[in-house]
Amino acid sequence: MPVEFKNYYEVLGVPPDATDAEIKKAFRNLARKYHPDVAKDKASAEREFKAINEANEVLSDPEKRRKYDELVANRKPFAEGGNQEAYGFGGAEEAEPEFHFGGTGFSDFFEEFFGSRGRPSGGAGRRRGRGGAPFAQRGQDIEGDILVTLEEALRGSTRTIDLRRPDPRTGELVEERLQVKIPPGIREGQRIRLAGKGEEGVGGGEAGHLYLRVKYAKHPDFHVQGADLYADLDLAPWEAVLGAAVPIQTLDGTASLKIPAGTSAEQRIRLRGKGLPTGRGGRGDLYAVVSIQVPAHVTPEQKALWERLAQTSRFNPRSPS
Repeated sequence: MPVEFKNYYEVLGVPPDATDAEIKKAFRNLARKYHPDVAKDKASAEREFKAINEANEVLSDPEKRRKYDELVANRKPFAEGGNQEAYGFGGAEEAEPEFHFGGTGFSDFFEEFFGSRGRPSGGAGRRRGRGGAPFAQRGQDIEGDILVTLEEALRGSTRTIDLRRPDPRTGELVEERLQVKIPPGIREGQRIRLAGKGEEGVGGGEAGHLYLRVKYAKHPDFHVQGADLYADLDLAPWEAVLGAAVPIQTLDGTASLKIPAGTSAEQRIRLRGKGLPTGRGGRGDLYAVVSIQVPAHVTPEQKALWERLAQTSRFNPRSPS
């Protein structure tokens, strides 16, 4: 089965020479639009959200992007009509993956070139002991990636994935539907084990295991450090100077955040217990990182007020004291 080429630049709607900032902006805009928690069509949004995350996973990582660009540059130009096989992703020159995953959040293309999918090497074969007597050999483990949203990491979930593998007797691909339990508090990089779902054993040996390595889906509003979440928070100058109560999005919904008077740019304001599970029965914190925004346009009346403030204030941000 050919591995379908993925045009990640097209998925994010950016040109191949897009800057890191342009890629980040495109991802955040699309992720907000298609995040399953806000979209009306949940099923369609979930597919789009996973495709956007996969594209961002590659294009936001310098090494993966370099590999992807080289991969594309070393292939033939698109044939008329954009046939994916013109890139060499189908046909005899490509070794077909032995295991295919569906429902993990990553395409076969990603798993083939950027994922952690493992293939049993060379097959276990039947070994013989002394006197030529056969003995059992355990099947090899296989591995893949699974995309987990922060909401799933917070609350846990059960996902259905499809595993297609070659039948060792016929060589034909057979499909098995598996239920994967994602426990609350799972961390990026951890592996979920599905016992006995790897390569079949020989000579009566037990089957290997299937391991799914967790990758967090990038969130448009949060980034993760351990069990803590960080979010950008834009404030008006008067909110920072006078203090305010402003709404902020959390994984639990919208909360009210108290802004102390005299808040400065880059200051971190903590909202306790609104992060991810710590594994010790509690939760991490959410940190709002302050950015102070100024109005691009003001009315004549507003300009007069700013001028009056400038004349009466003794504040000097460049003063050594």
